[in-house]
Amino acid sequence: MADPAVVSGSLNSRSGGSKAVAGPAENYVLARRRTLQVVVSSLLTENGYESAEKAAVESLTEMMQSYITEIGRCAKAYCEHTARITPTLPDVVVTLIEMGFNVDTLPVYAKRSQRMVITAPPITNAPVVAKALSTGQKRSHPSHIPSYFPEFPDPHTYIKTPTFREPVSEYQVVREKAASQRRDVERALTRFMAKTGETQSLFKDDLTTFPLIAPRPSTIPYLSALLPSELELQALEETDSSEQDDQTDSENNPNNIVSDDPGADKENSVLPSGGVVPTVKSSEENVIDNPYLRPVKKPKVRRKK
Repeated sequence: MADPAVVSGSLNSRSGGSKAVAGPAENYVLARRRTLQVVVSSLLTENGYESAEKAAVESLTEMMQSYITEIGRCAKAYCEHTARITPTLPDVVVTLIEMGFNVDTLPVYAKRSQRMVITAPPITNAPVVAKALSTGQKRSHPSHIPSYFPEFPDPHTYIKTPTFREPVSEYQVVREKAASQRRDVERALTRFMAKTGETQSLFKDDLTTFPLIAPRPSTIPYLSALLPSELELQALEETDSSEQDDQTDSENNPNNIVSDDPGADKENSVLPSGGVVPTVKSSEENVIDNPYLRPVKKPKVRRKK
């Protein structure tokens, strides 16, 4: 009888040899496939065959691989059905019985005299598995829980792990960050004003490149030097509001209440020529047209005494 290794070698020589595979996973698949081919060749040799065609060996190898895969799948299903992660011998036995195999014939078949021993395949390095996130100490099973039950999840799944960073307090870093934020704000405001108002360009052909905010000439240039500044106006408004509050408080005093004369005619009040009440006009008509850039008016707050 021919050696199963010779039969497998002849099959490989007929097929021209297998191509080299770069991936580790594909290498493992190819190694398992070769092992199954050696097993099929040994079974053929035990049954009196001296040679076999490649198509026949491939068909038998595929049938054996499908049979073993089905056994493993069913054993895993029975194992998970009982809340375990590792299949045991009873799971395999139940699987073989479910698939219609006579389990009692296994010991006799294992002790047959003409069986051939196949050397174990060479041990290869297992692929490196990426390390999971490890935080805290992993818990083990208590004494009342069997070891074949699933392990406890990693501690990071139920332990609080803060991920915030400590605030930066270095002087140089804080100053650089403030300067960059100020530069970004100024740049954003400049772009906003350029998009919402009139602009001028350095190039006549391309108006969108390097837009410049167009200056607005004042109708009366010297008026800004004569008028008070915004701070002075704000101070005057605050003083006027405080004086008005004092005046209203004094008028609301019961000692200073004066009854109006019912015979007095309010319609005969003195009005200027034209019959229109004068309104306060701004010093400059078009100070800021953009509503988003107008100065903020501080609300008048009545001071309590």
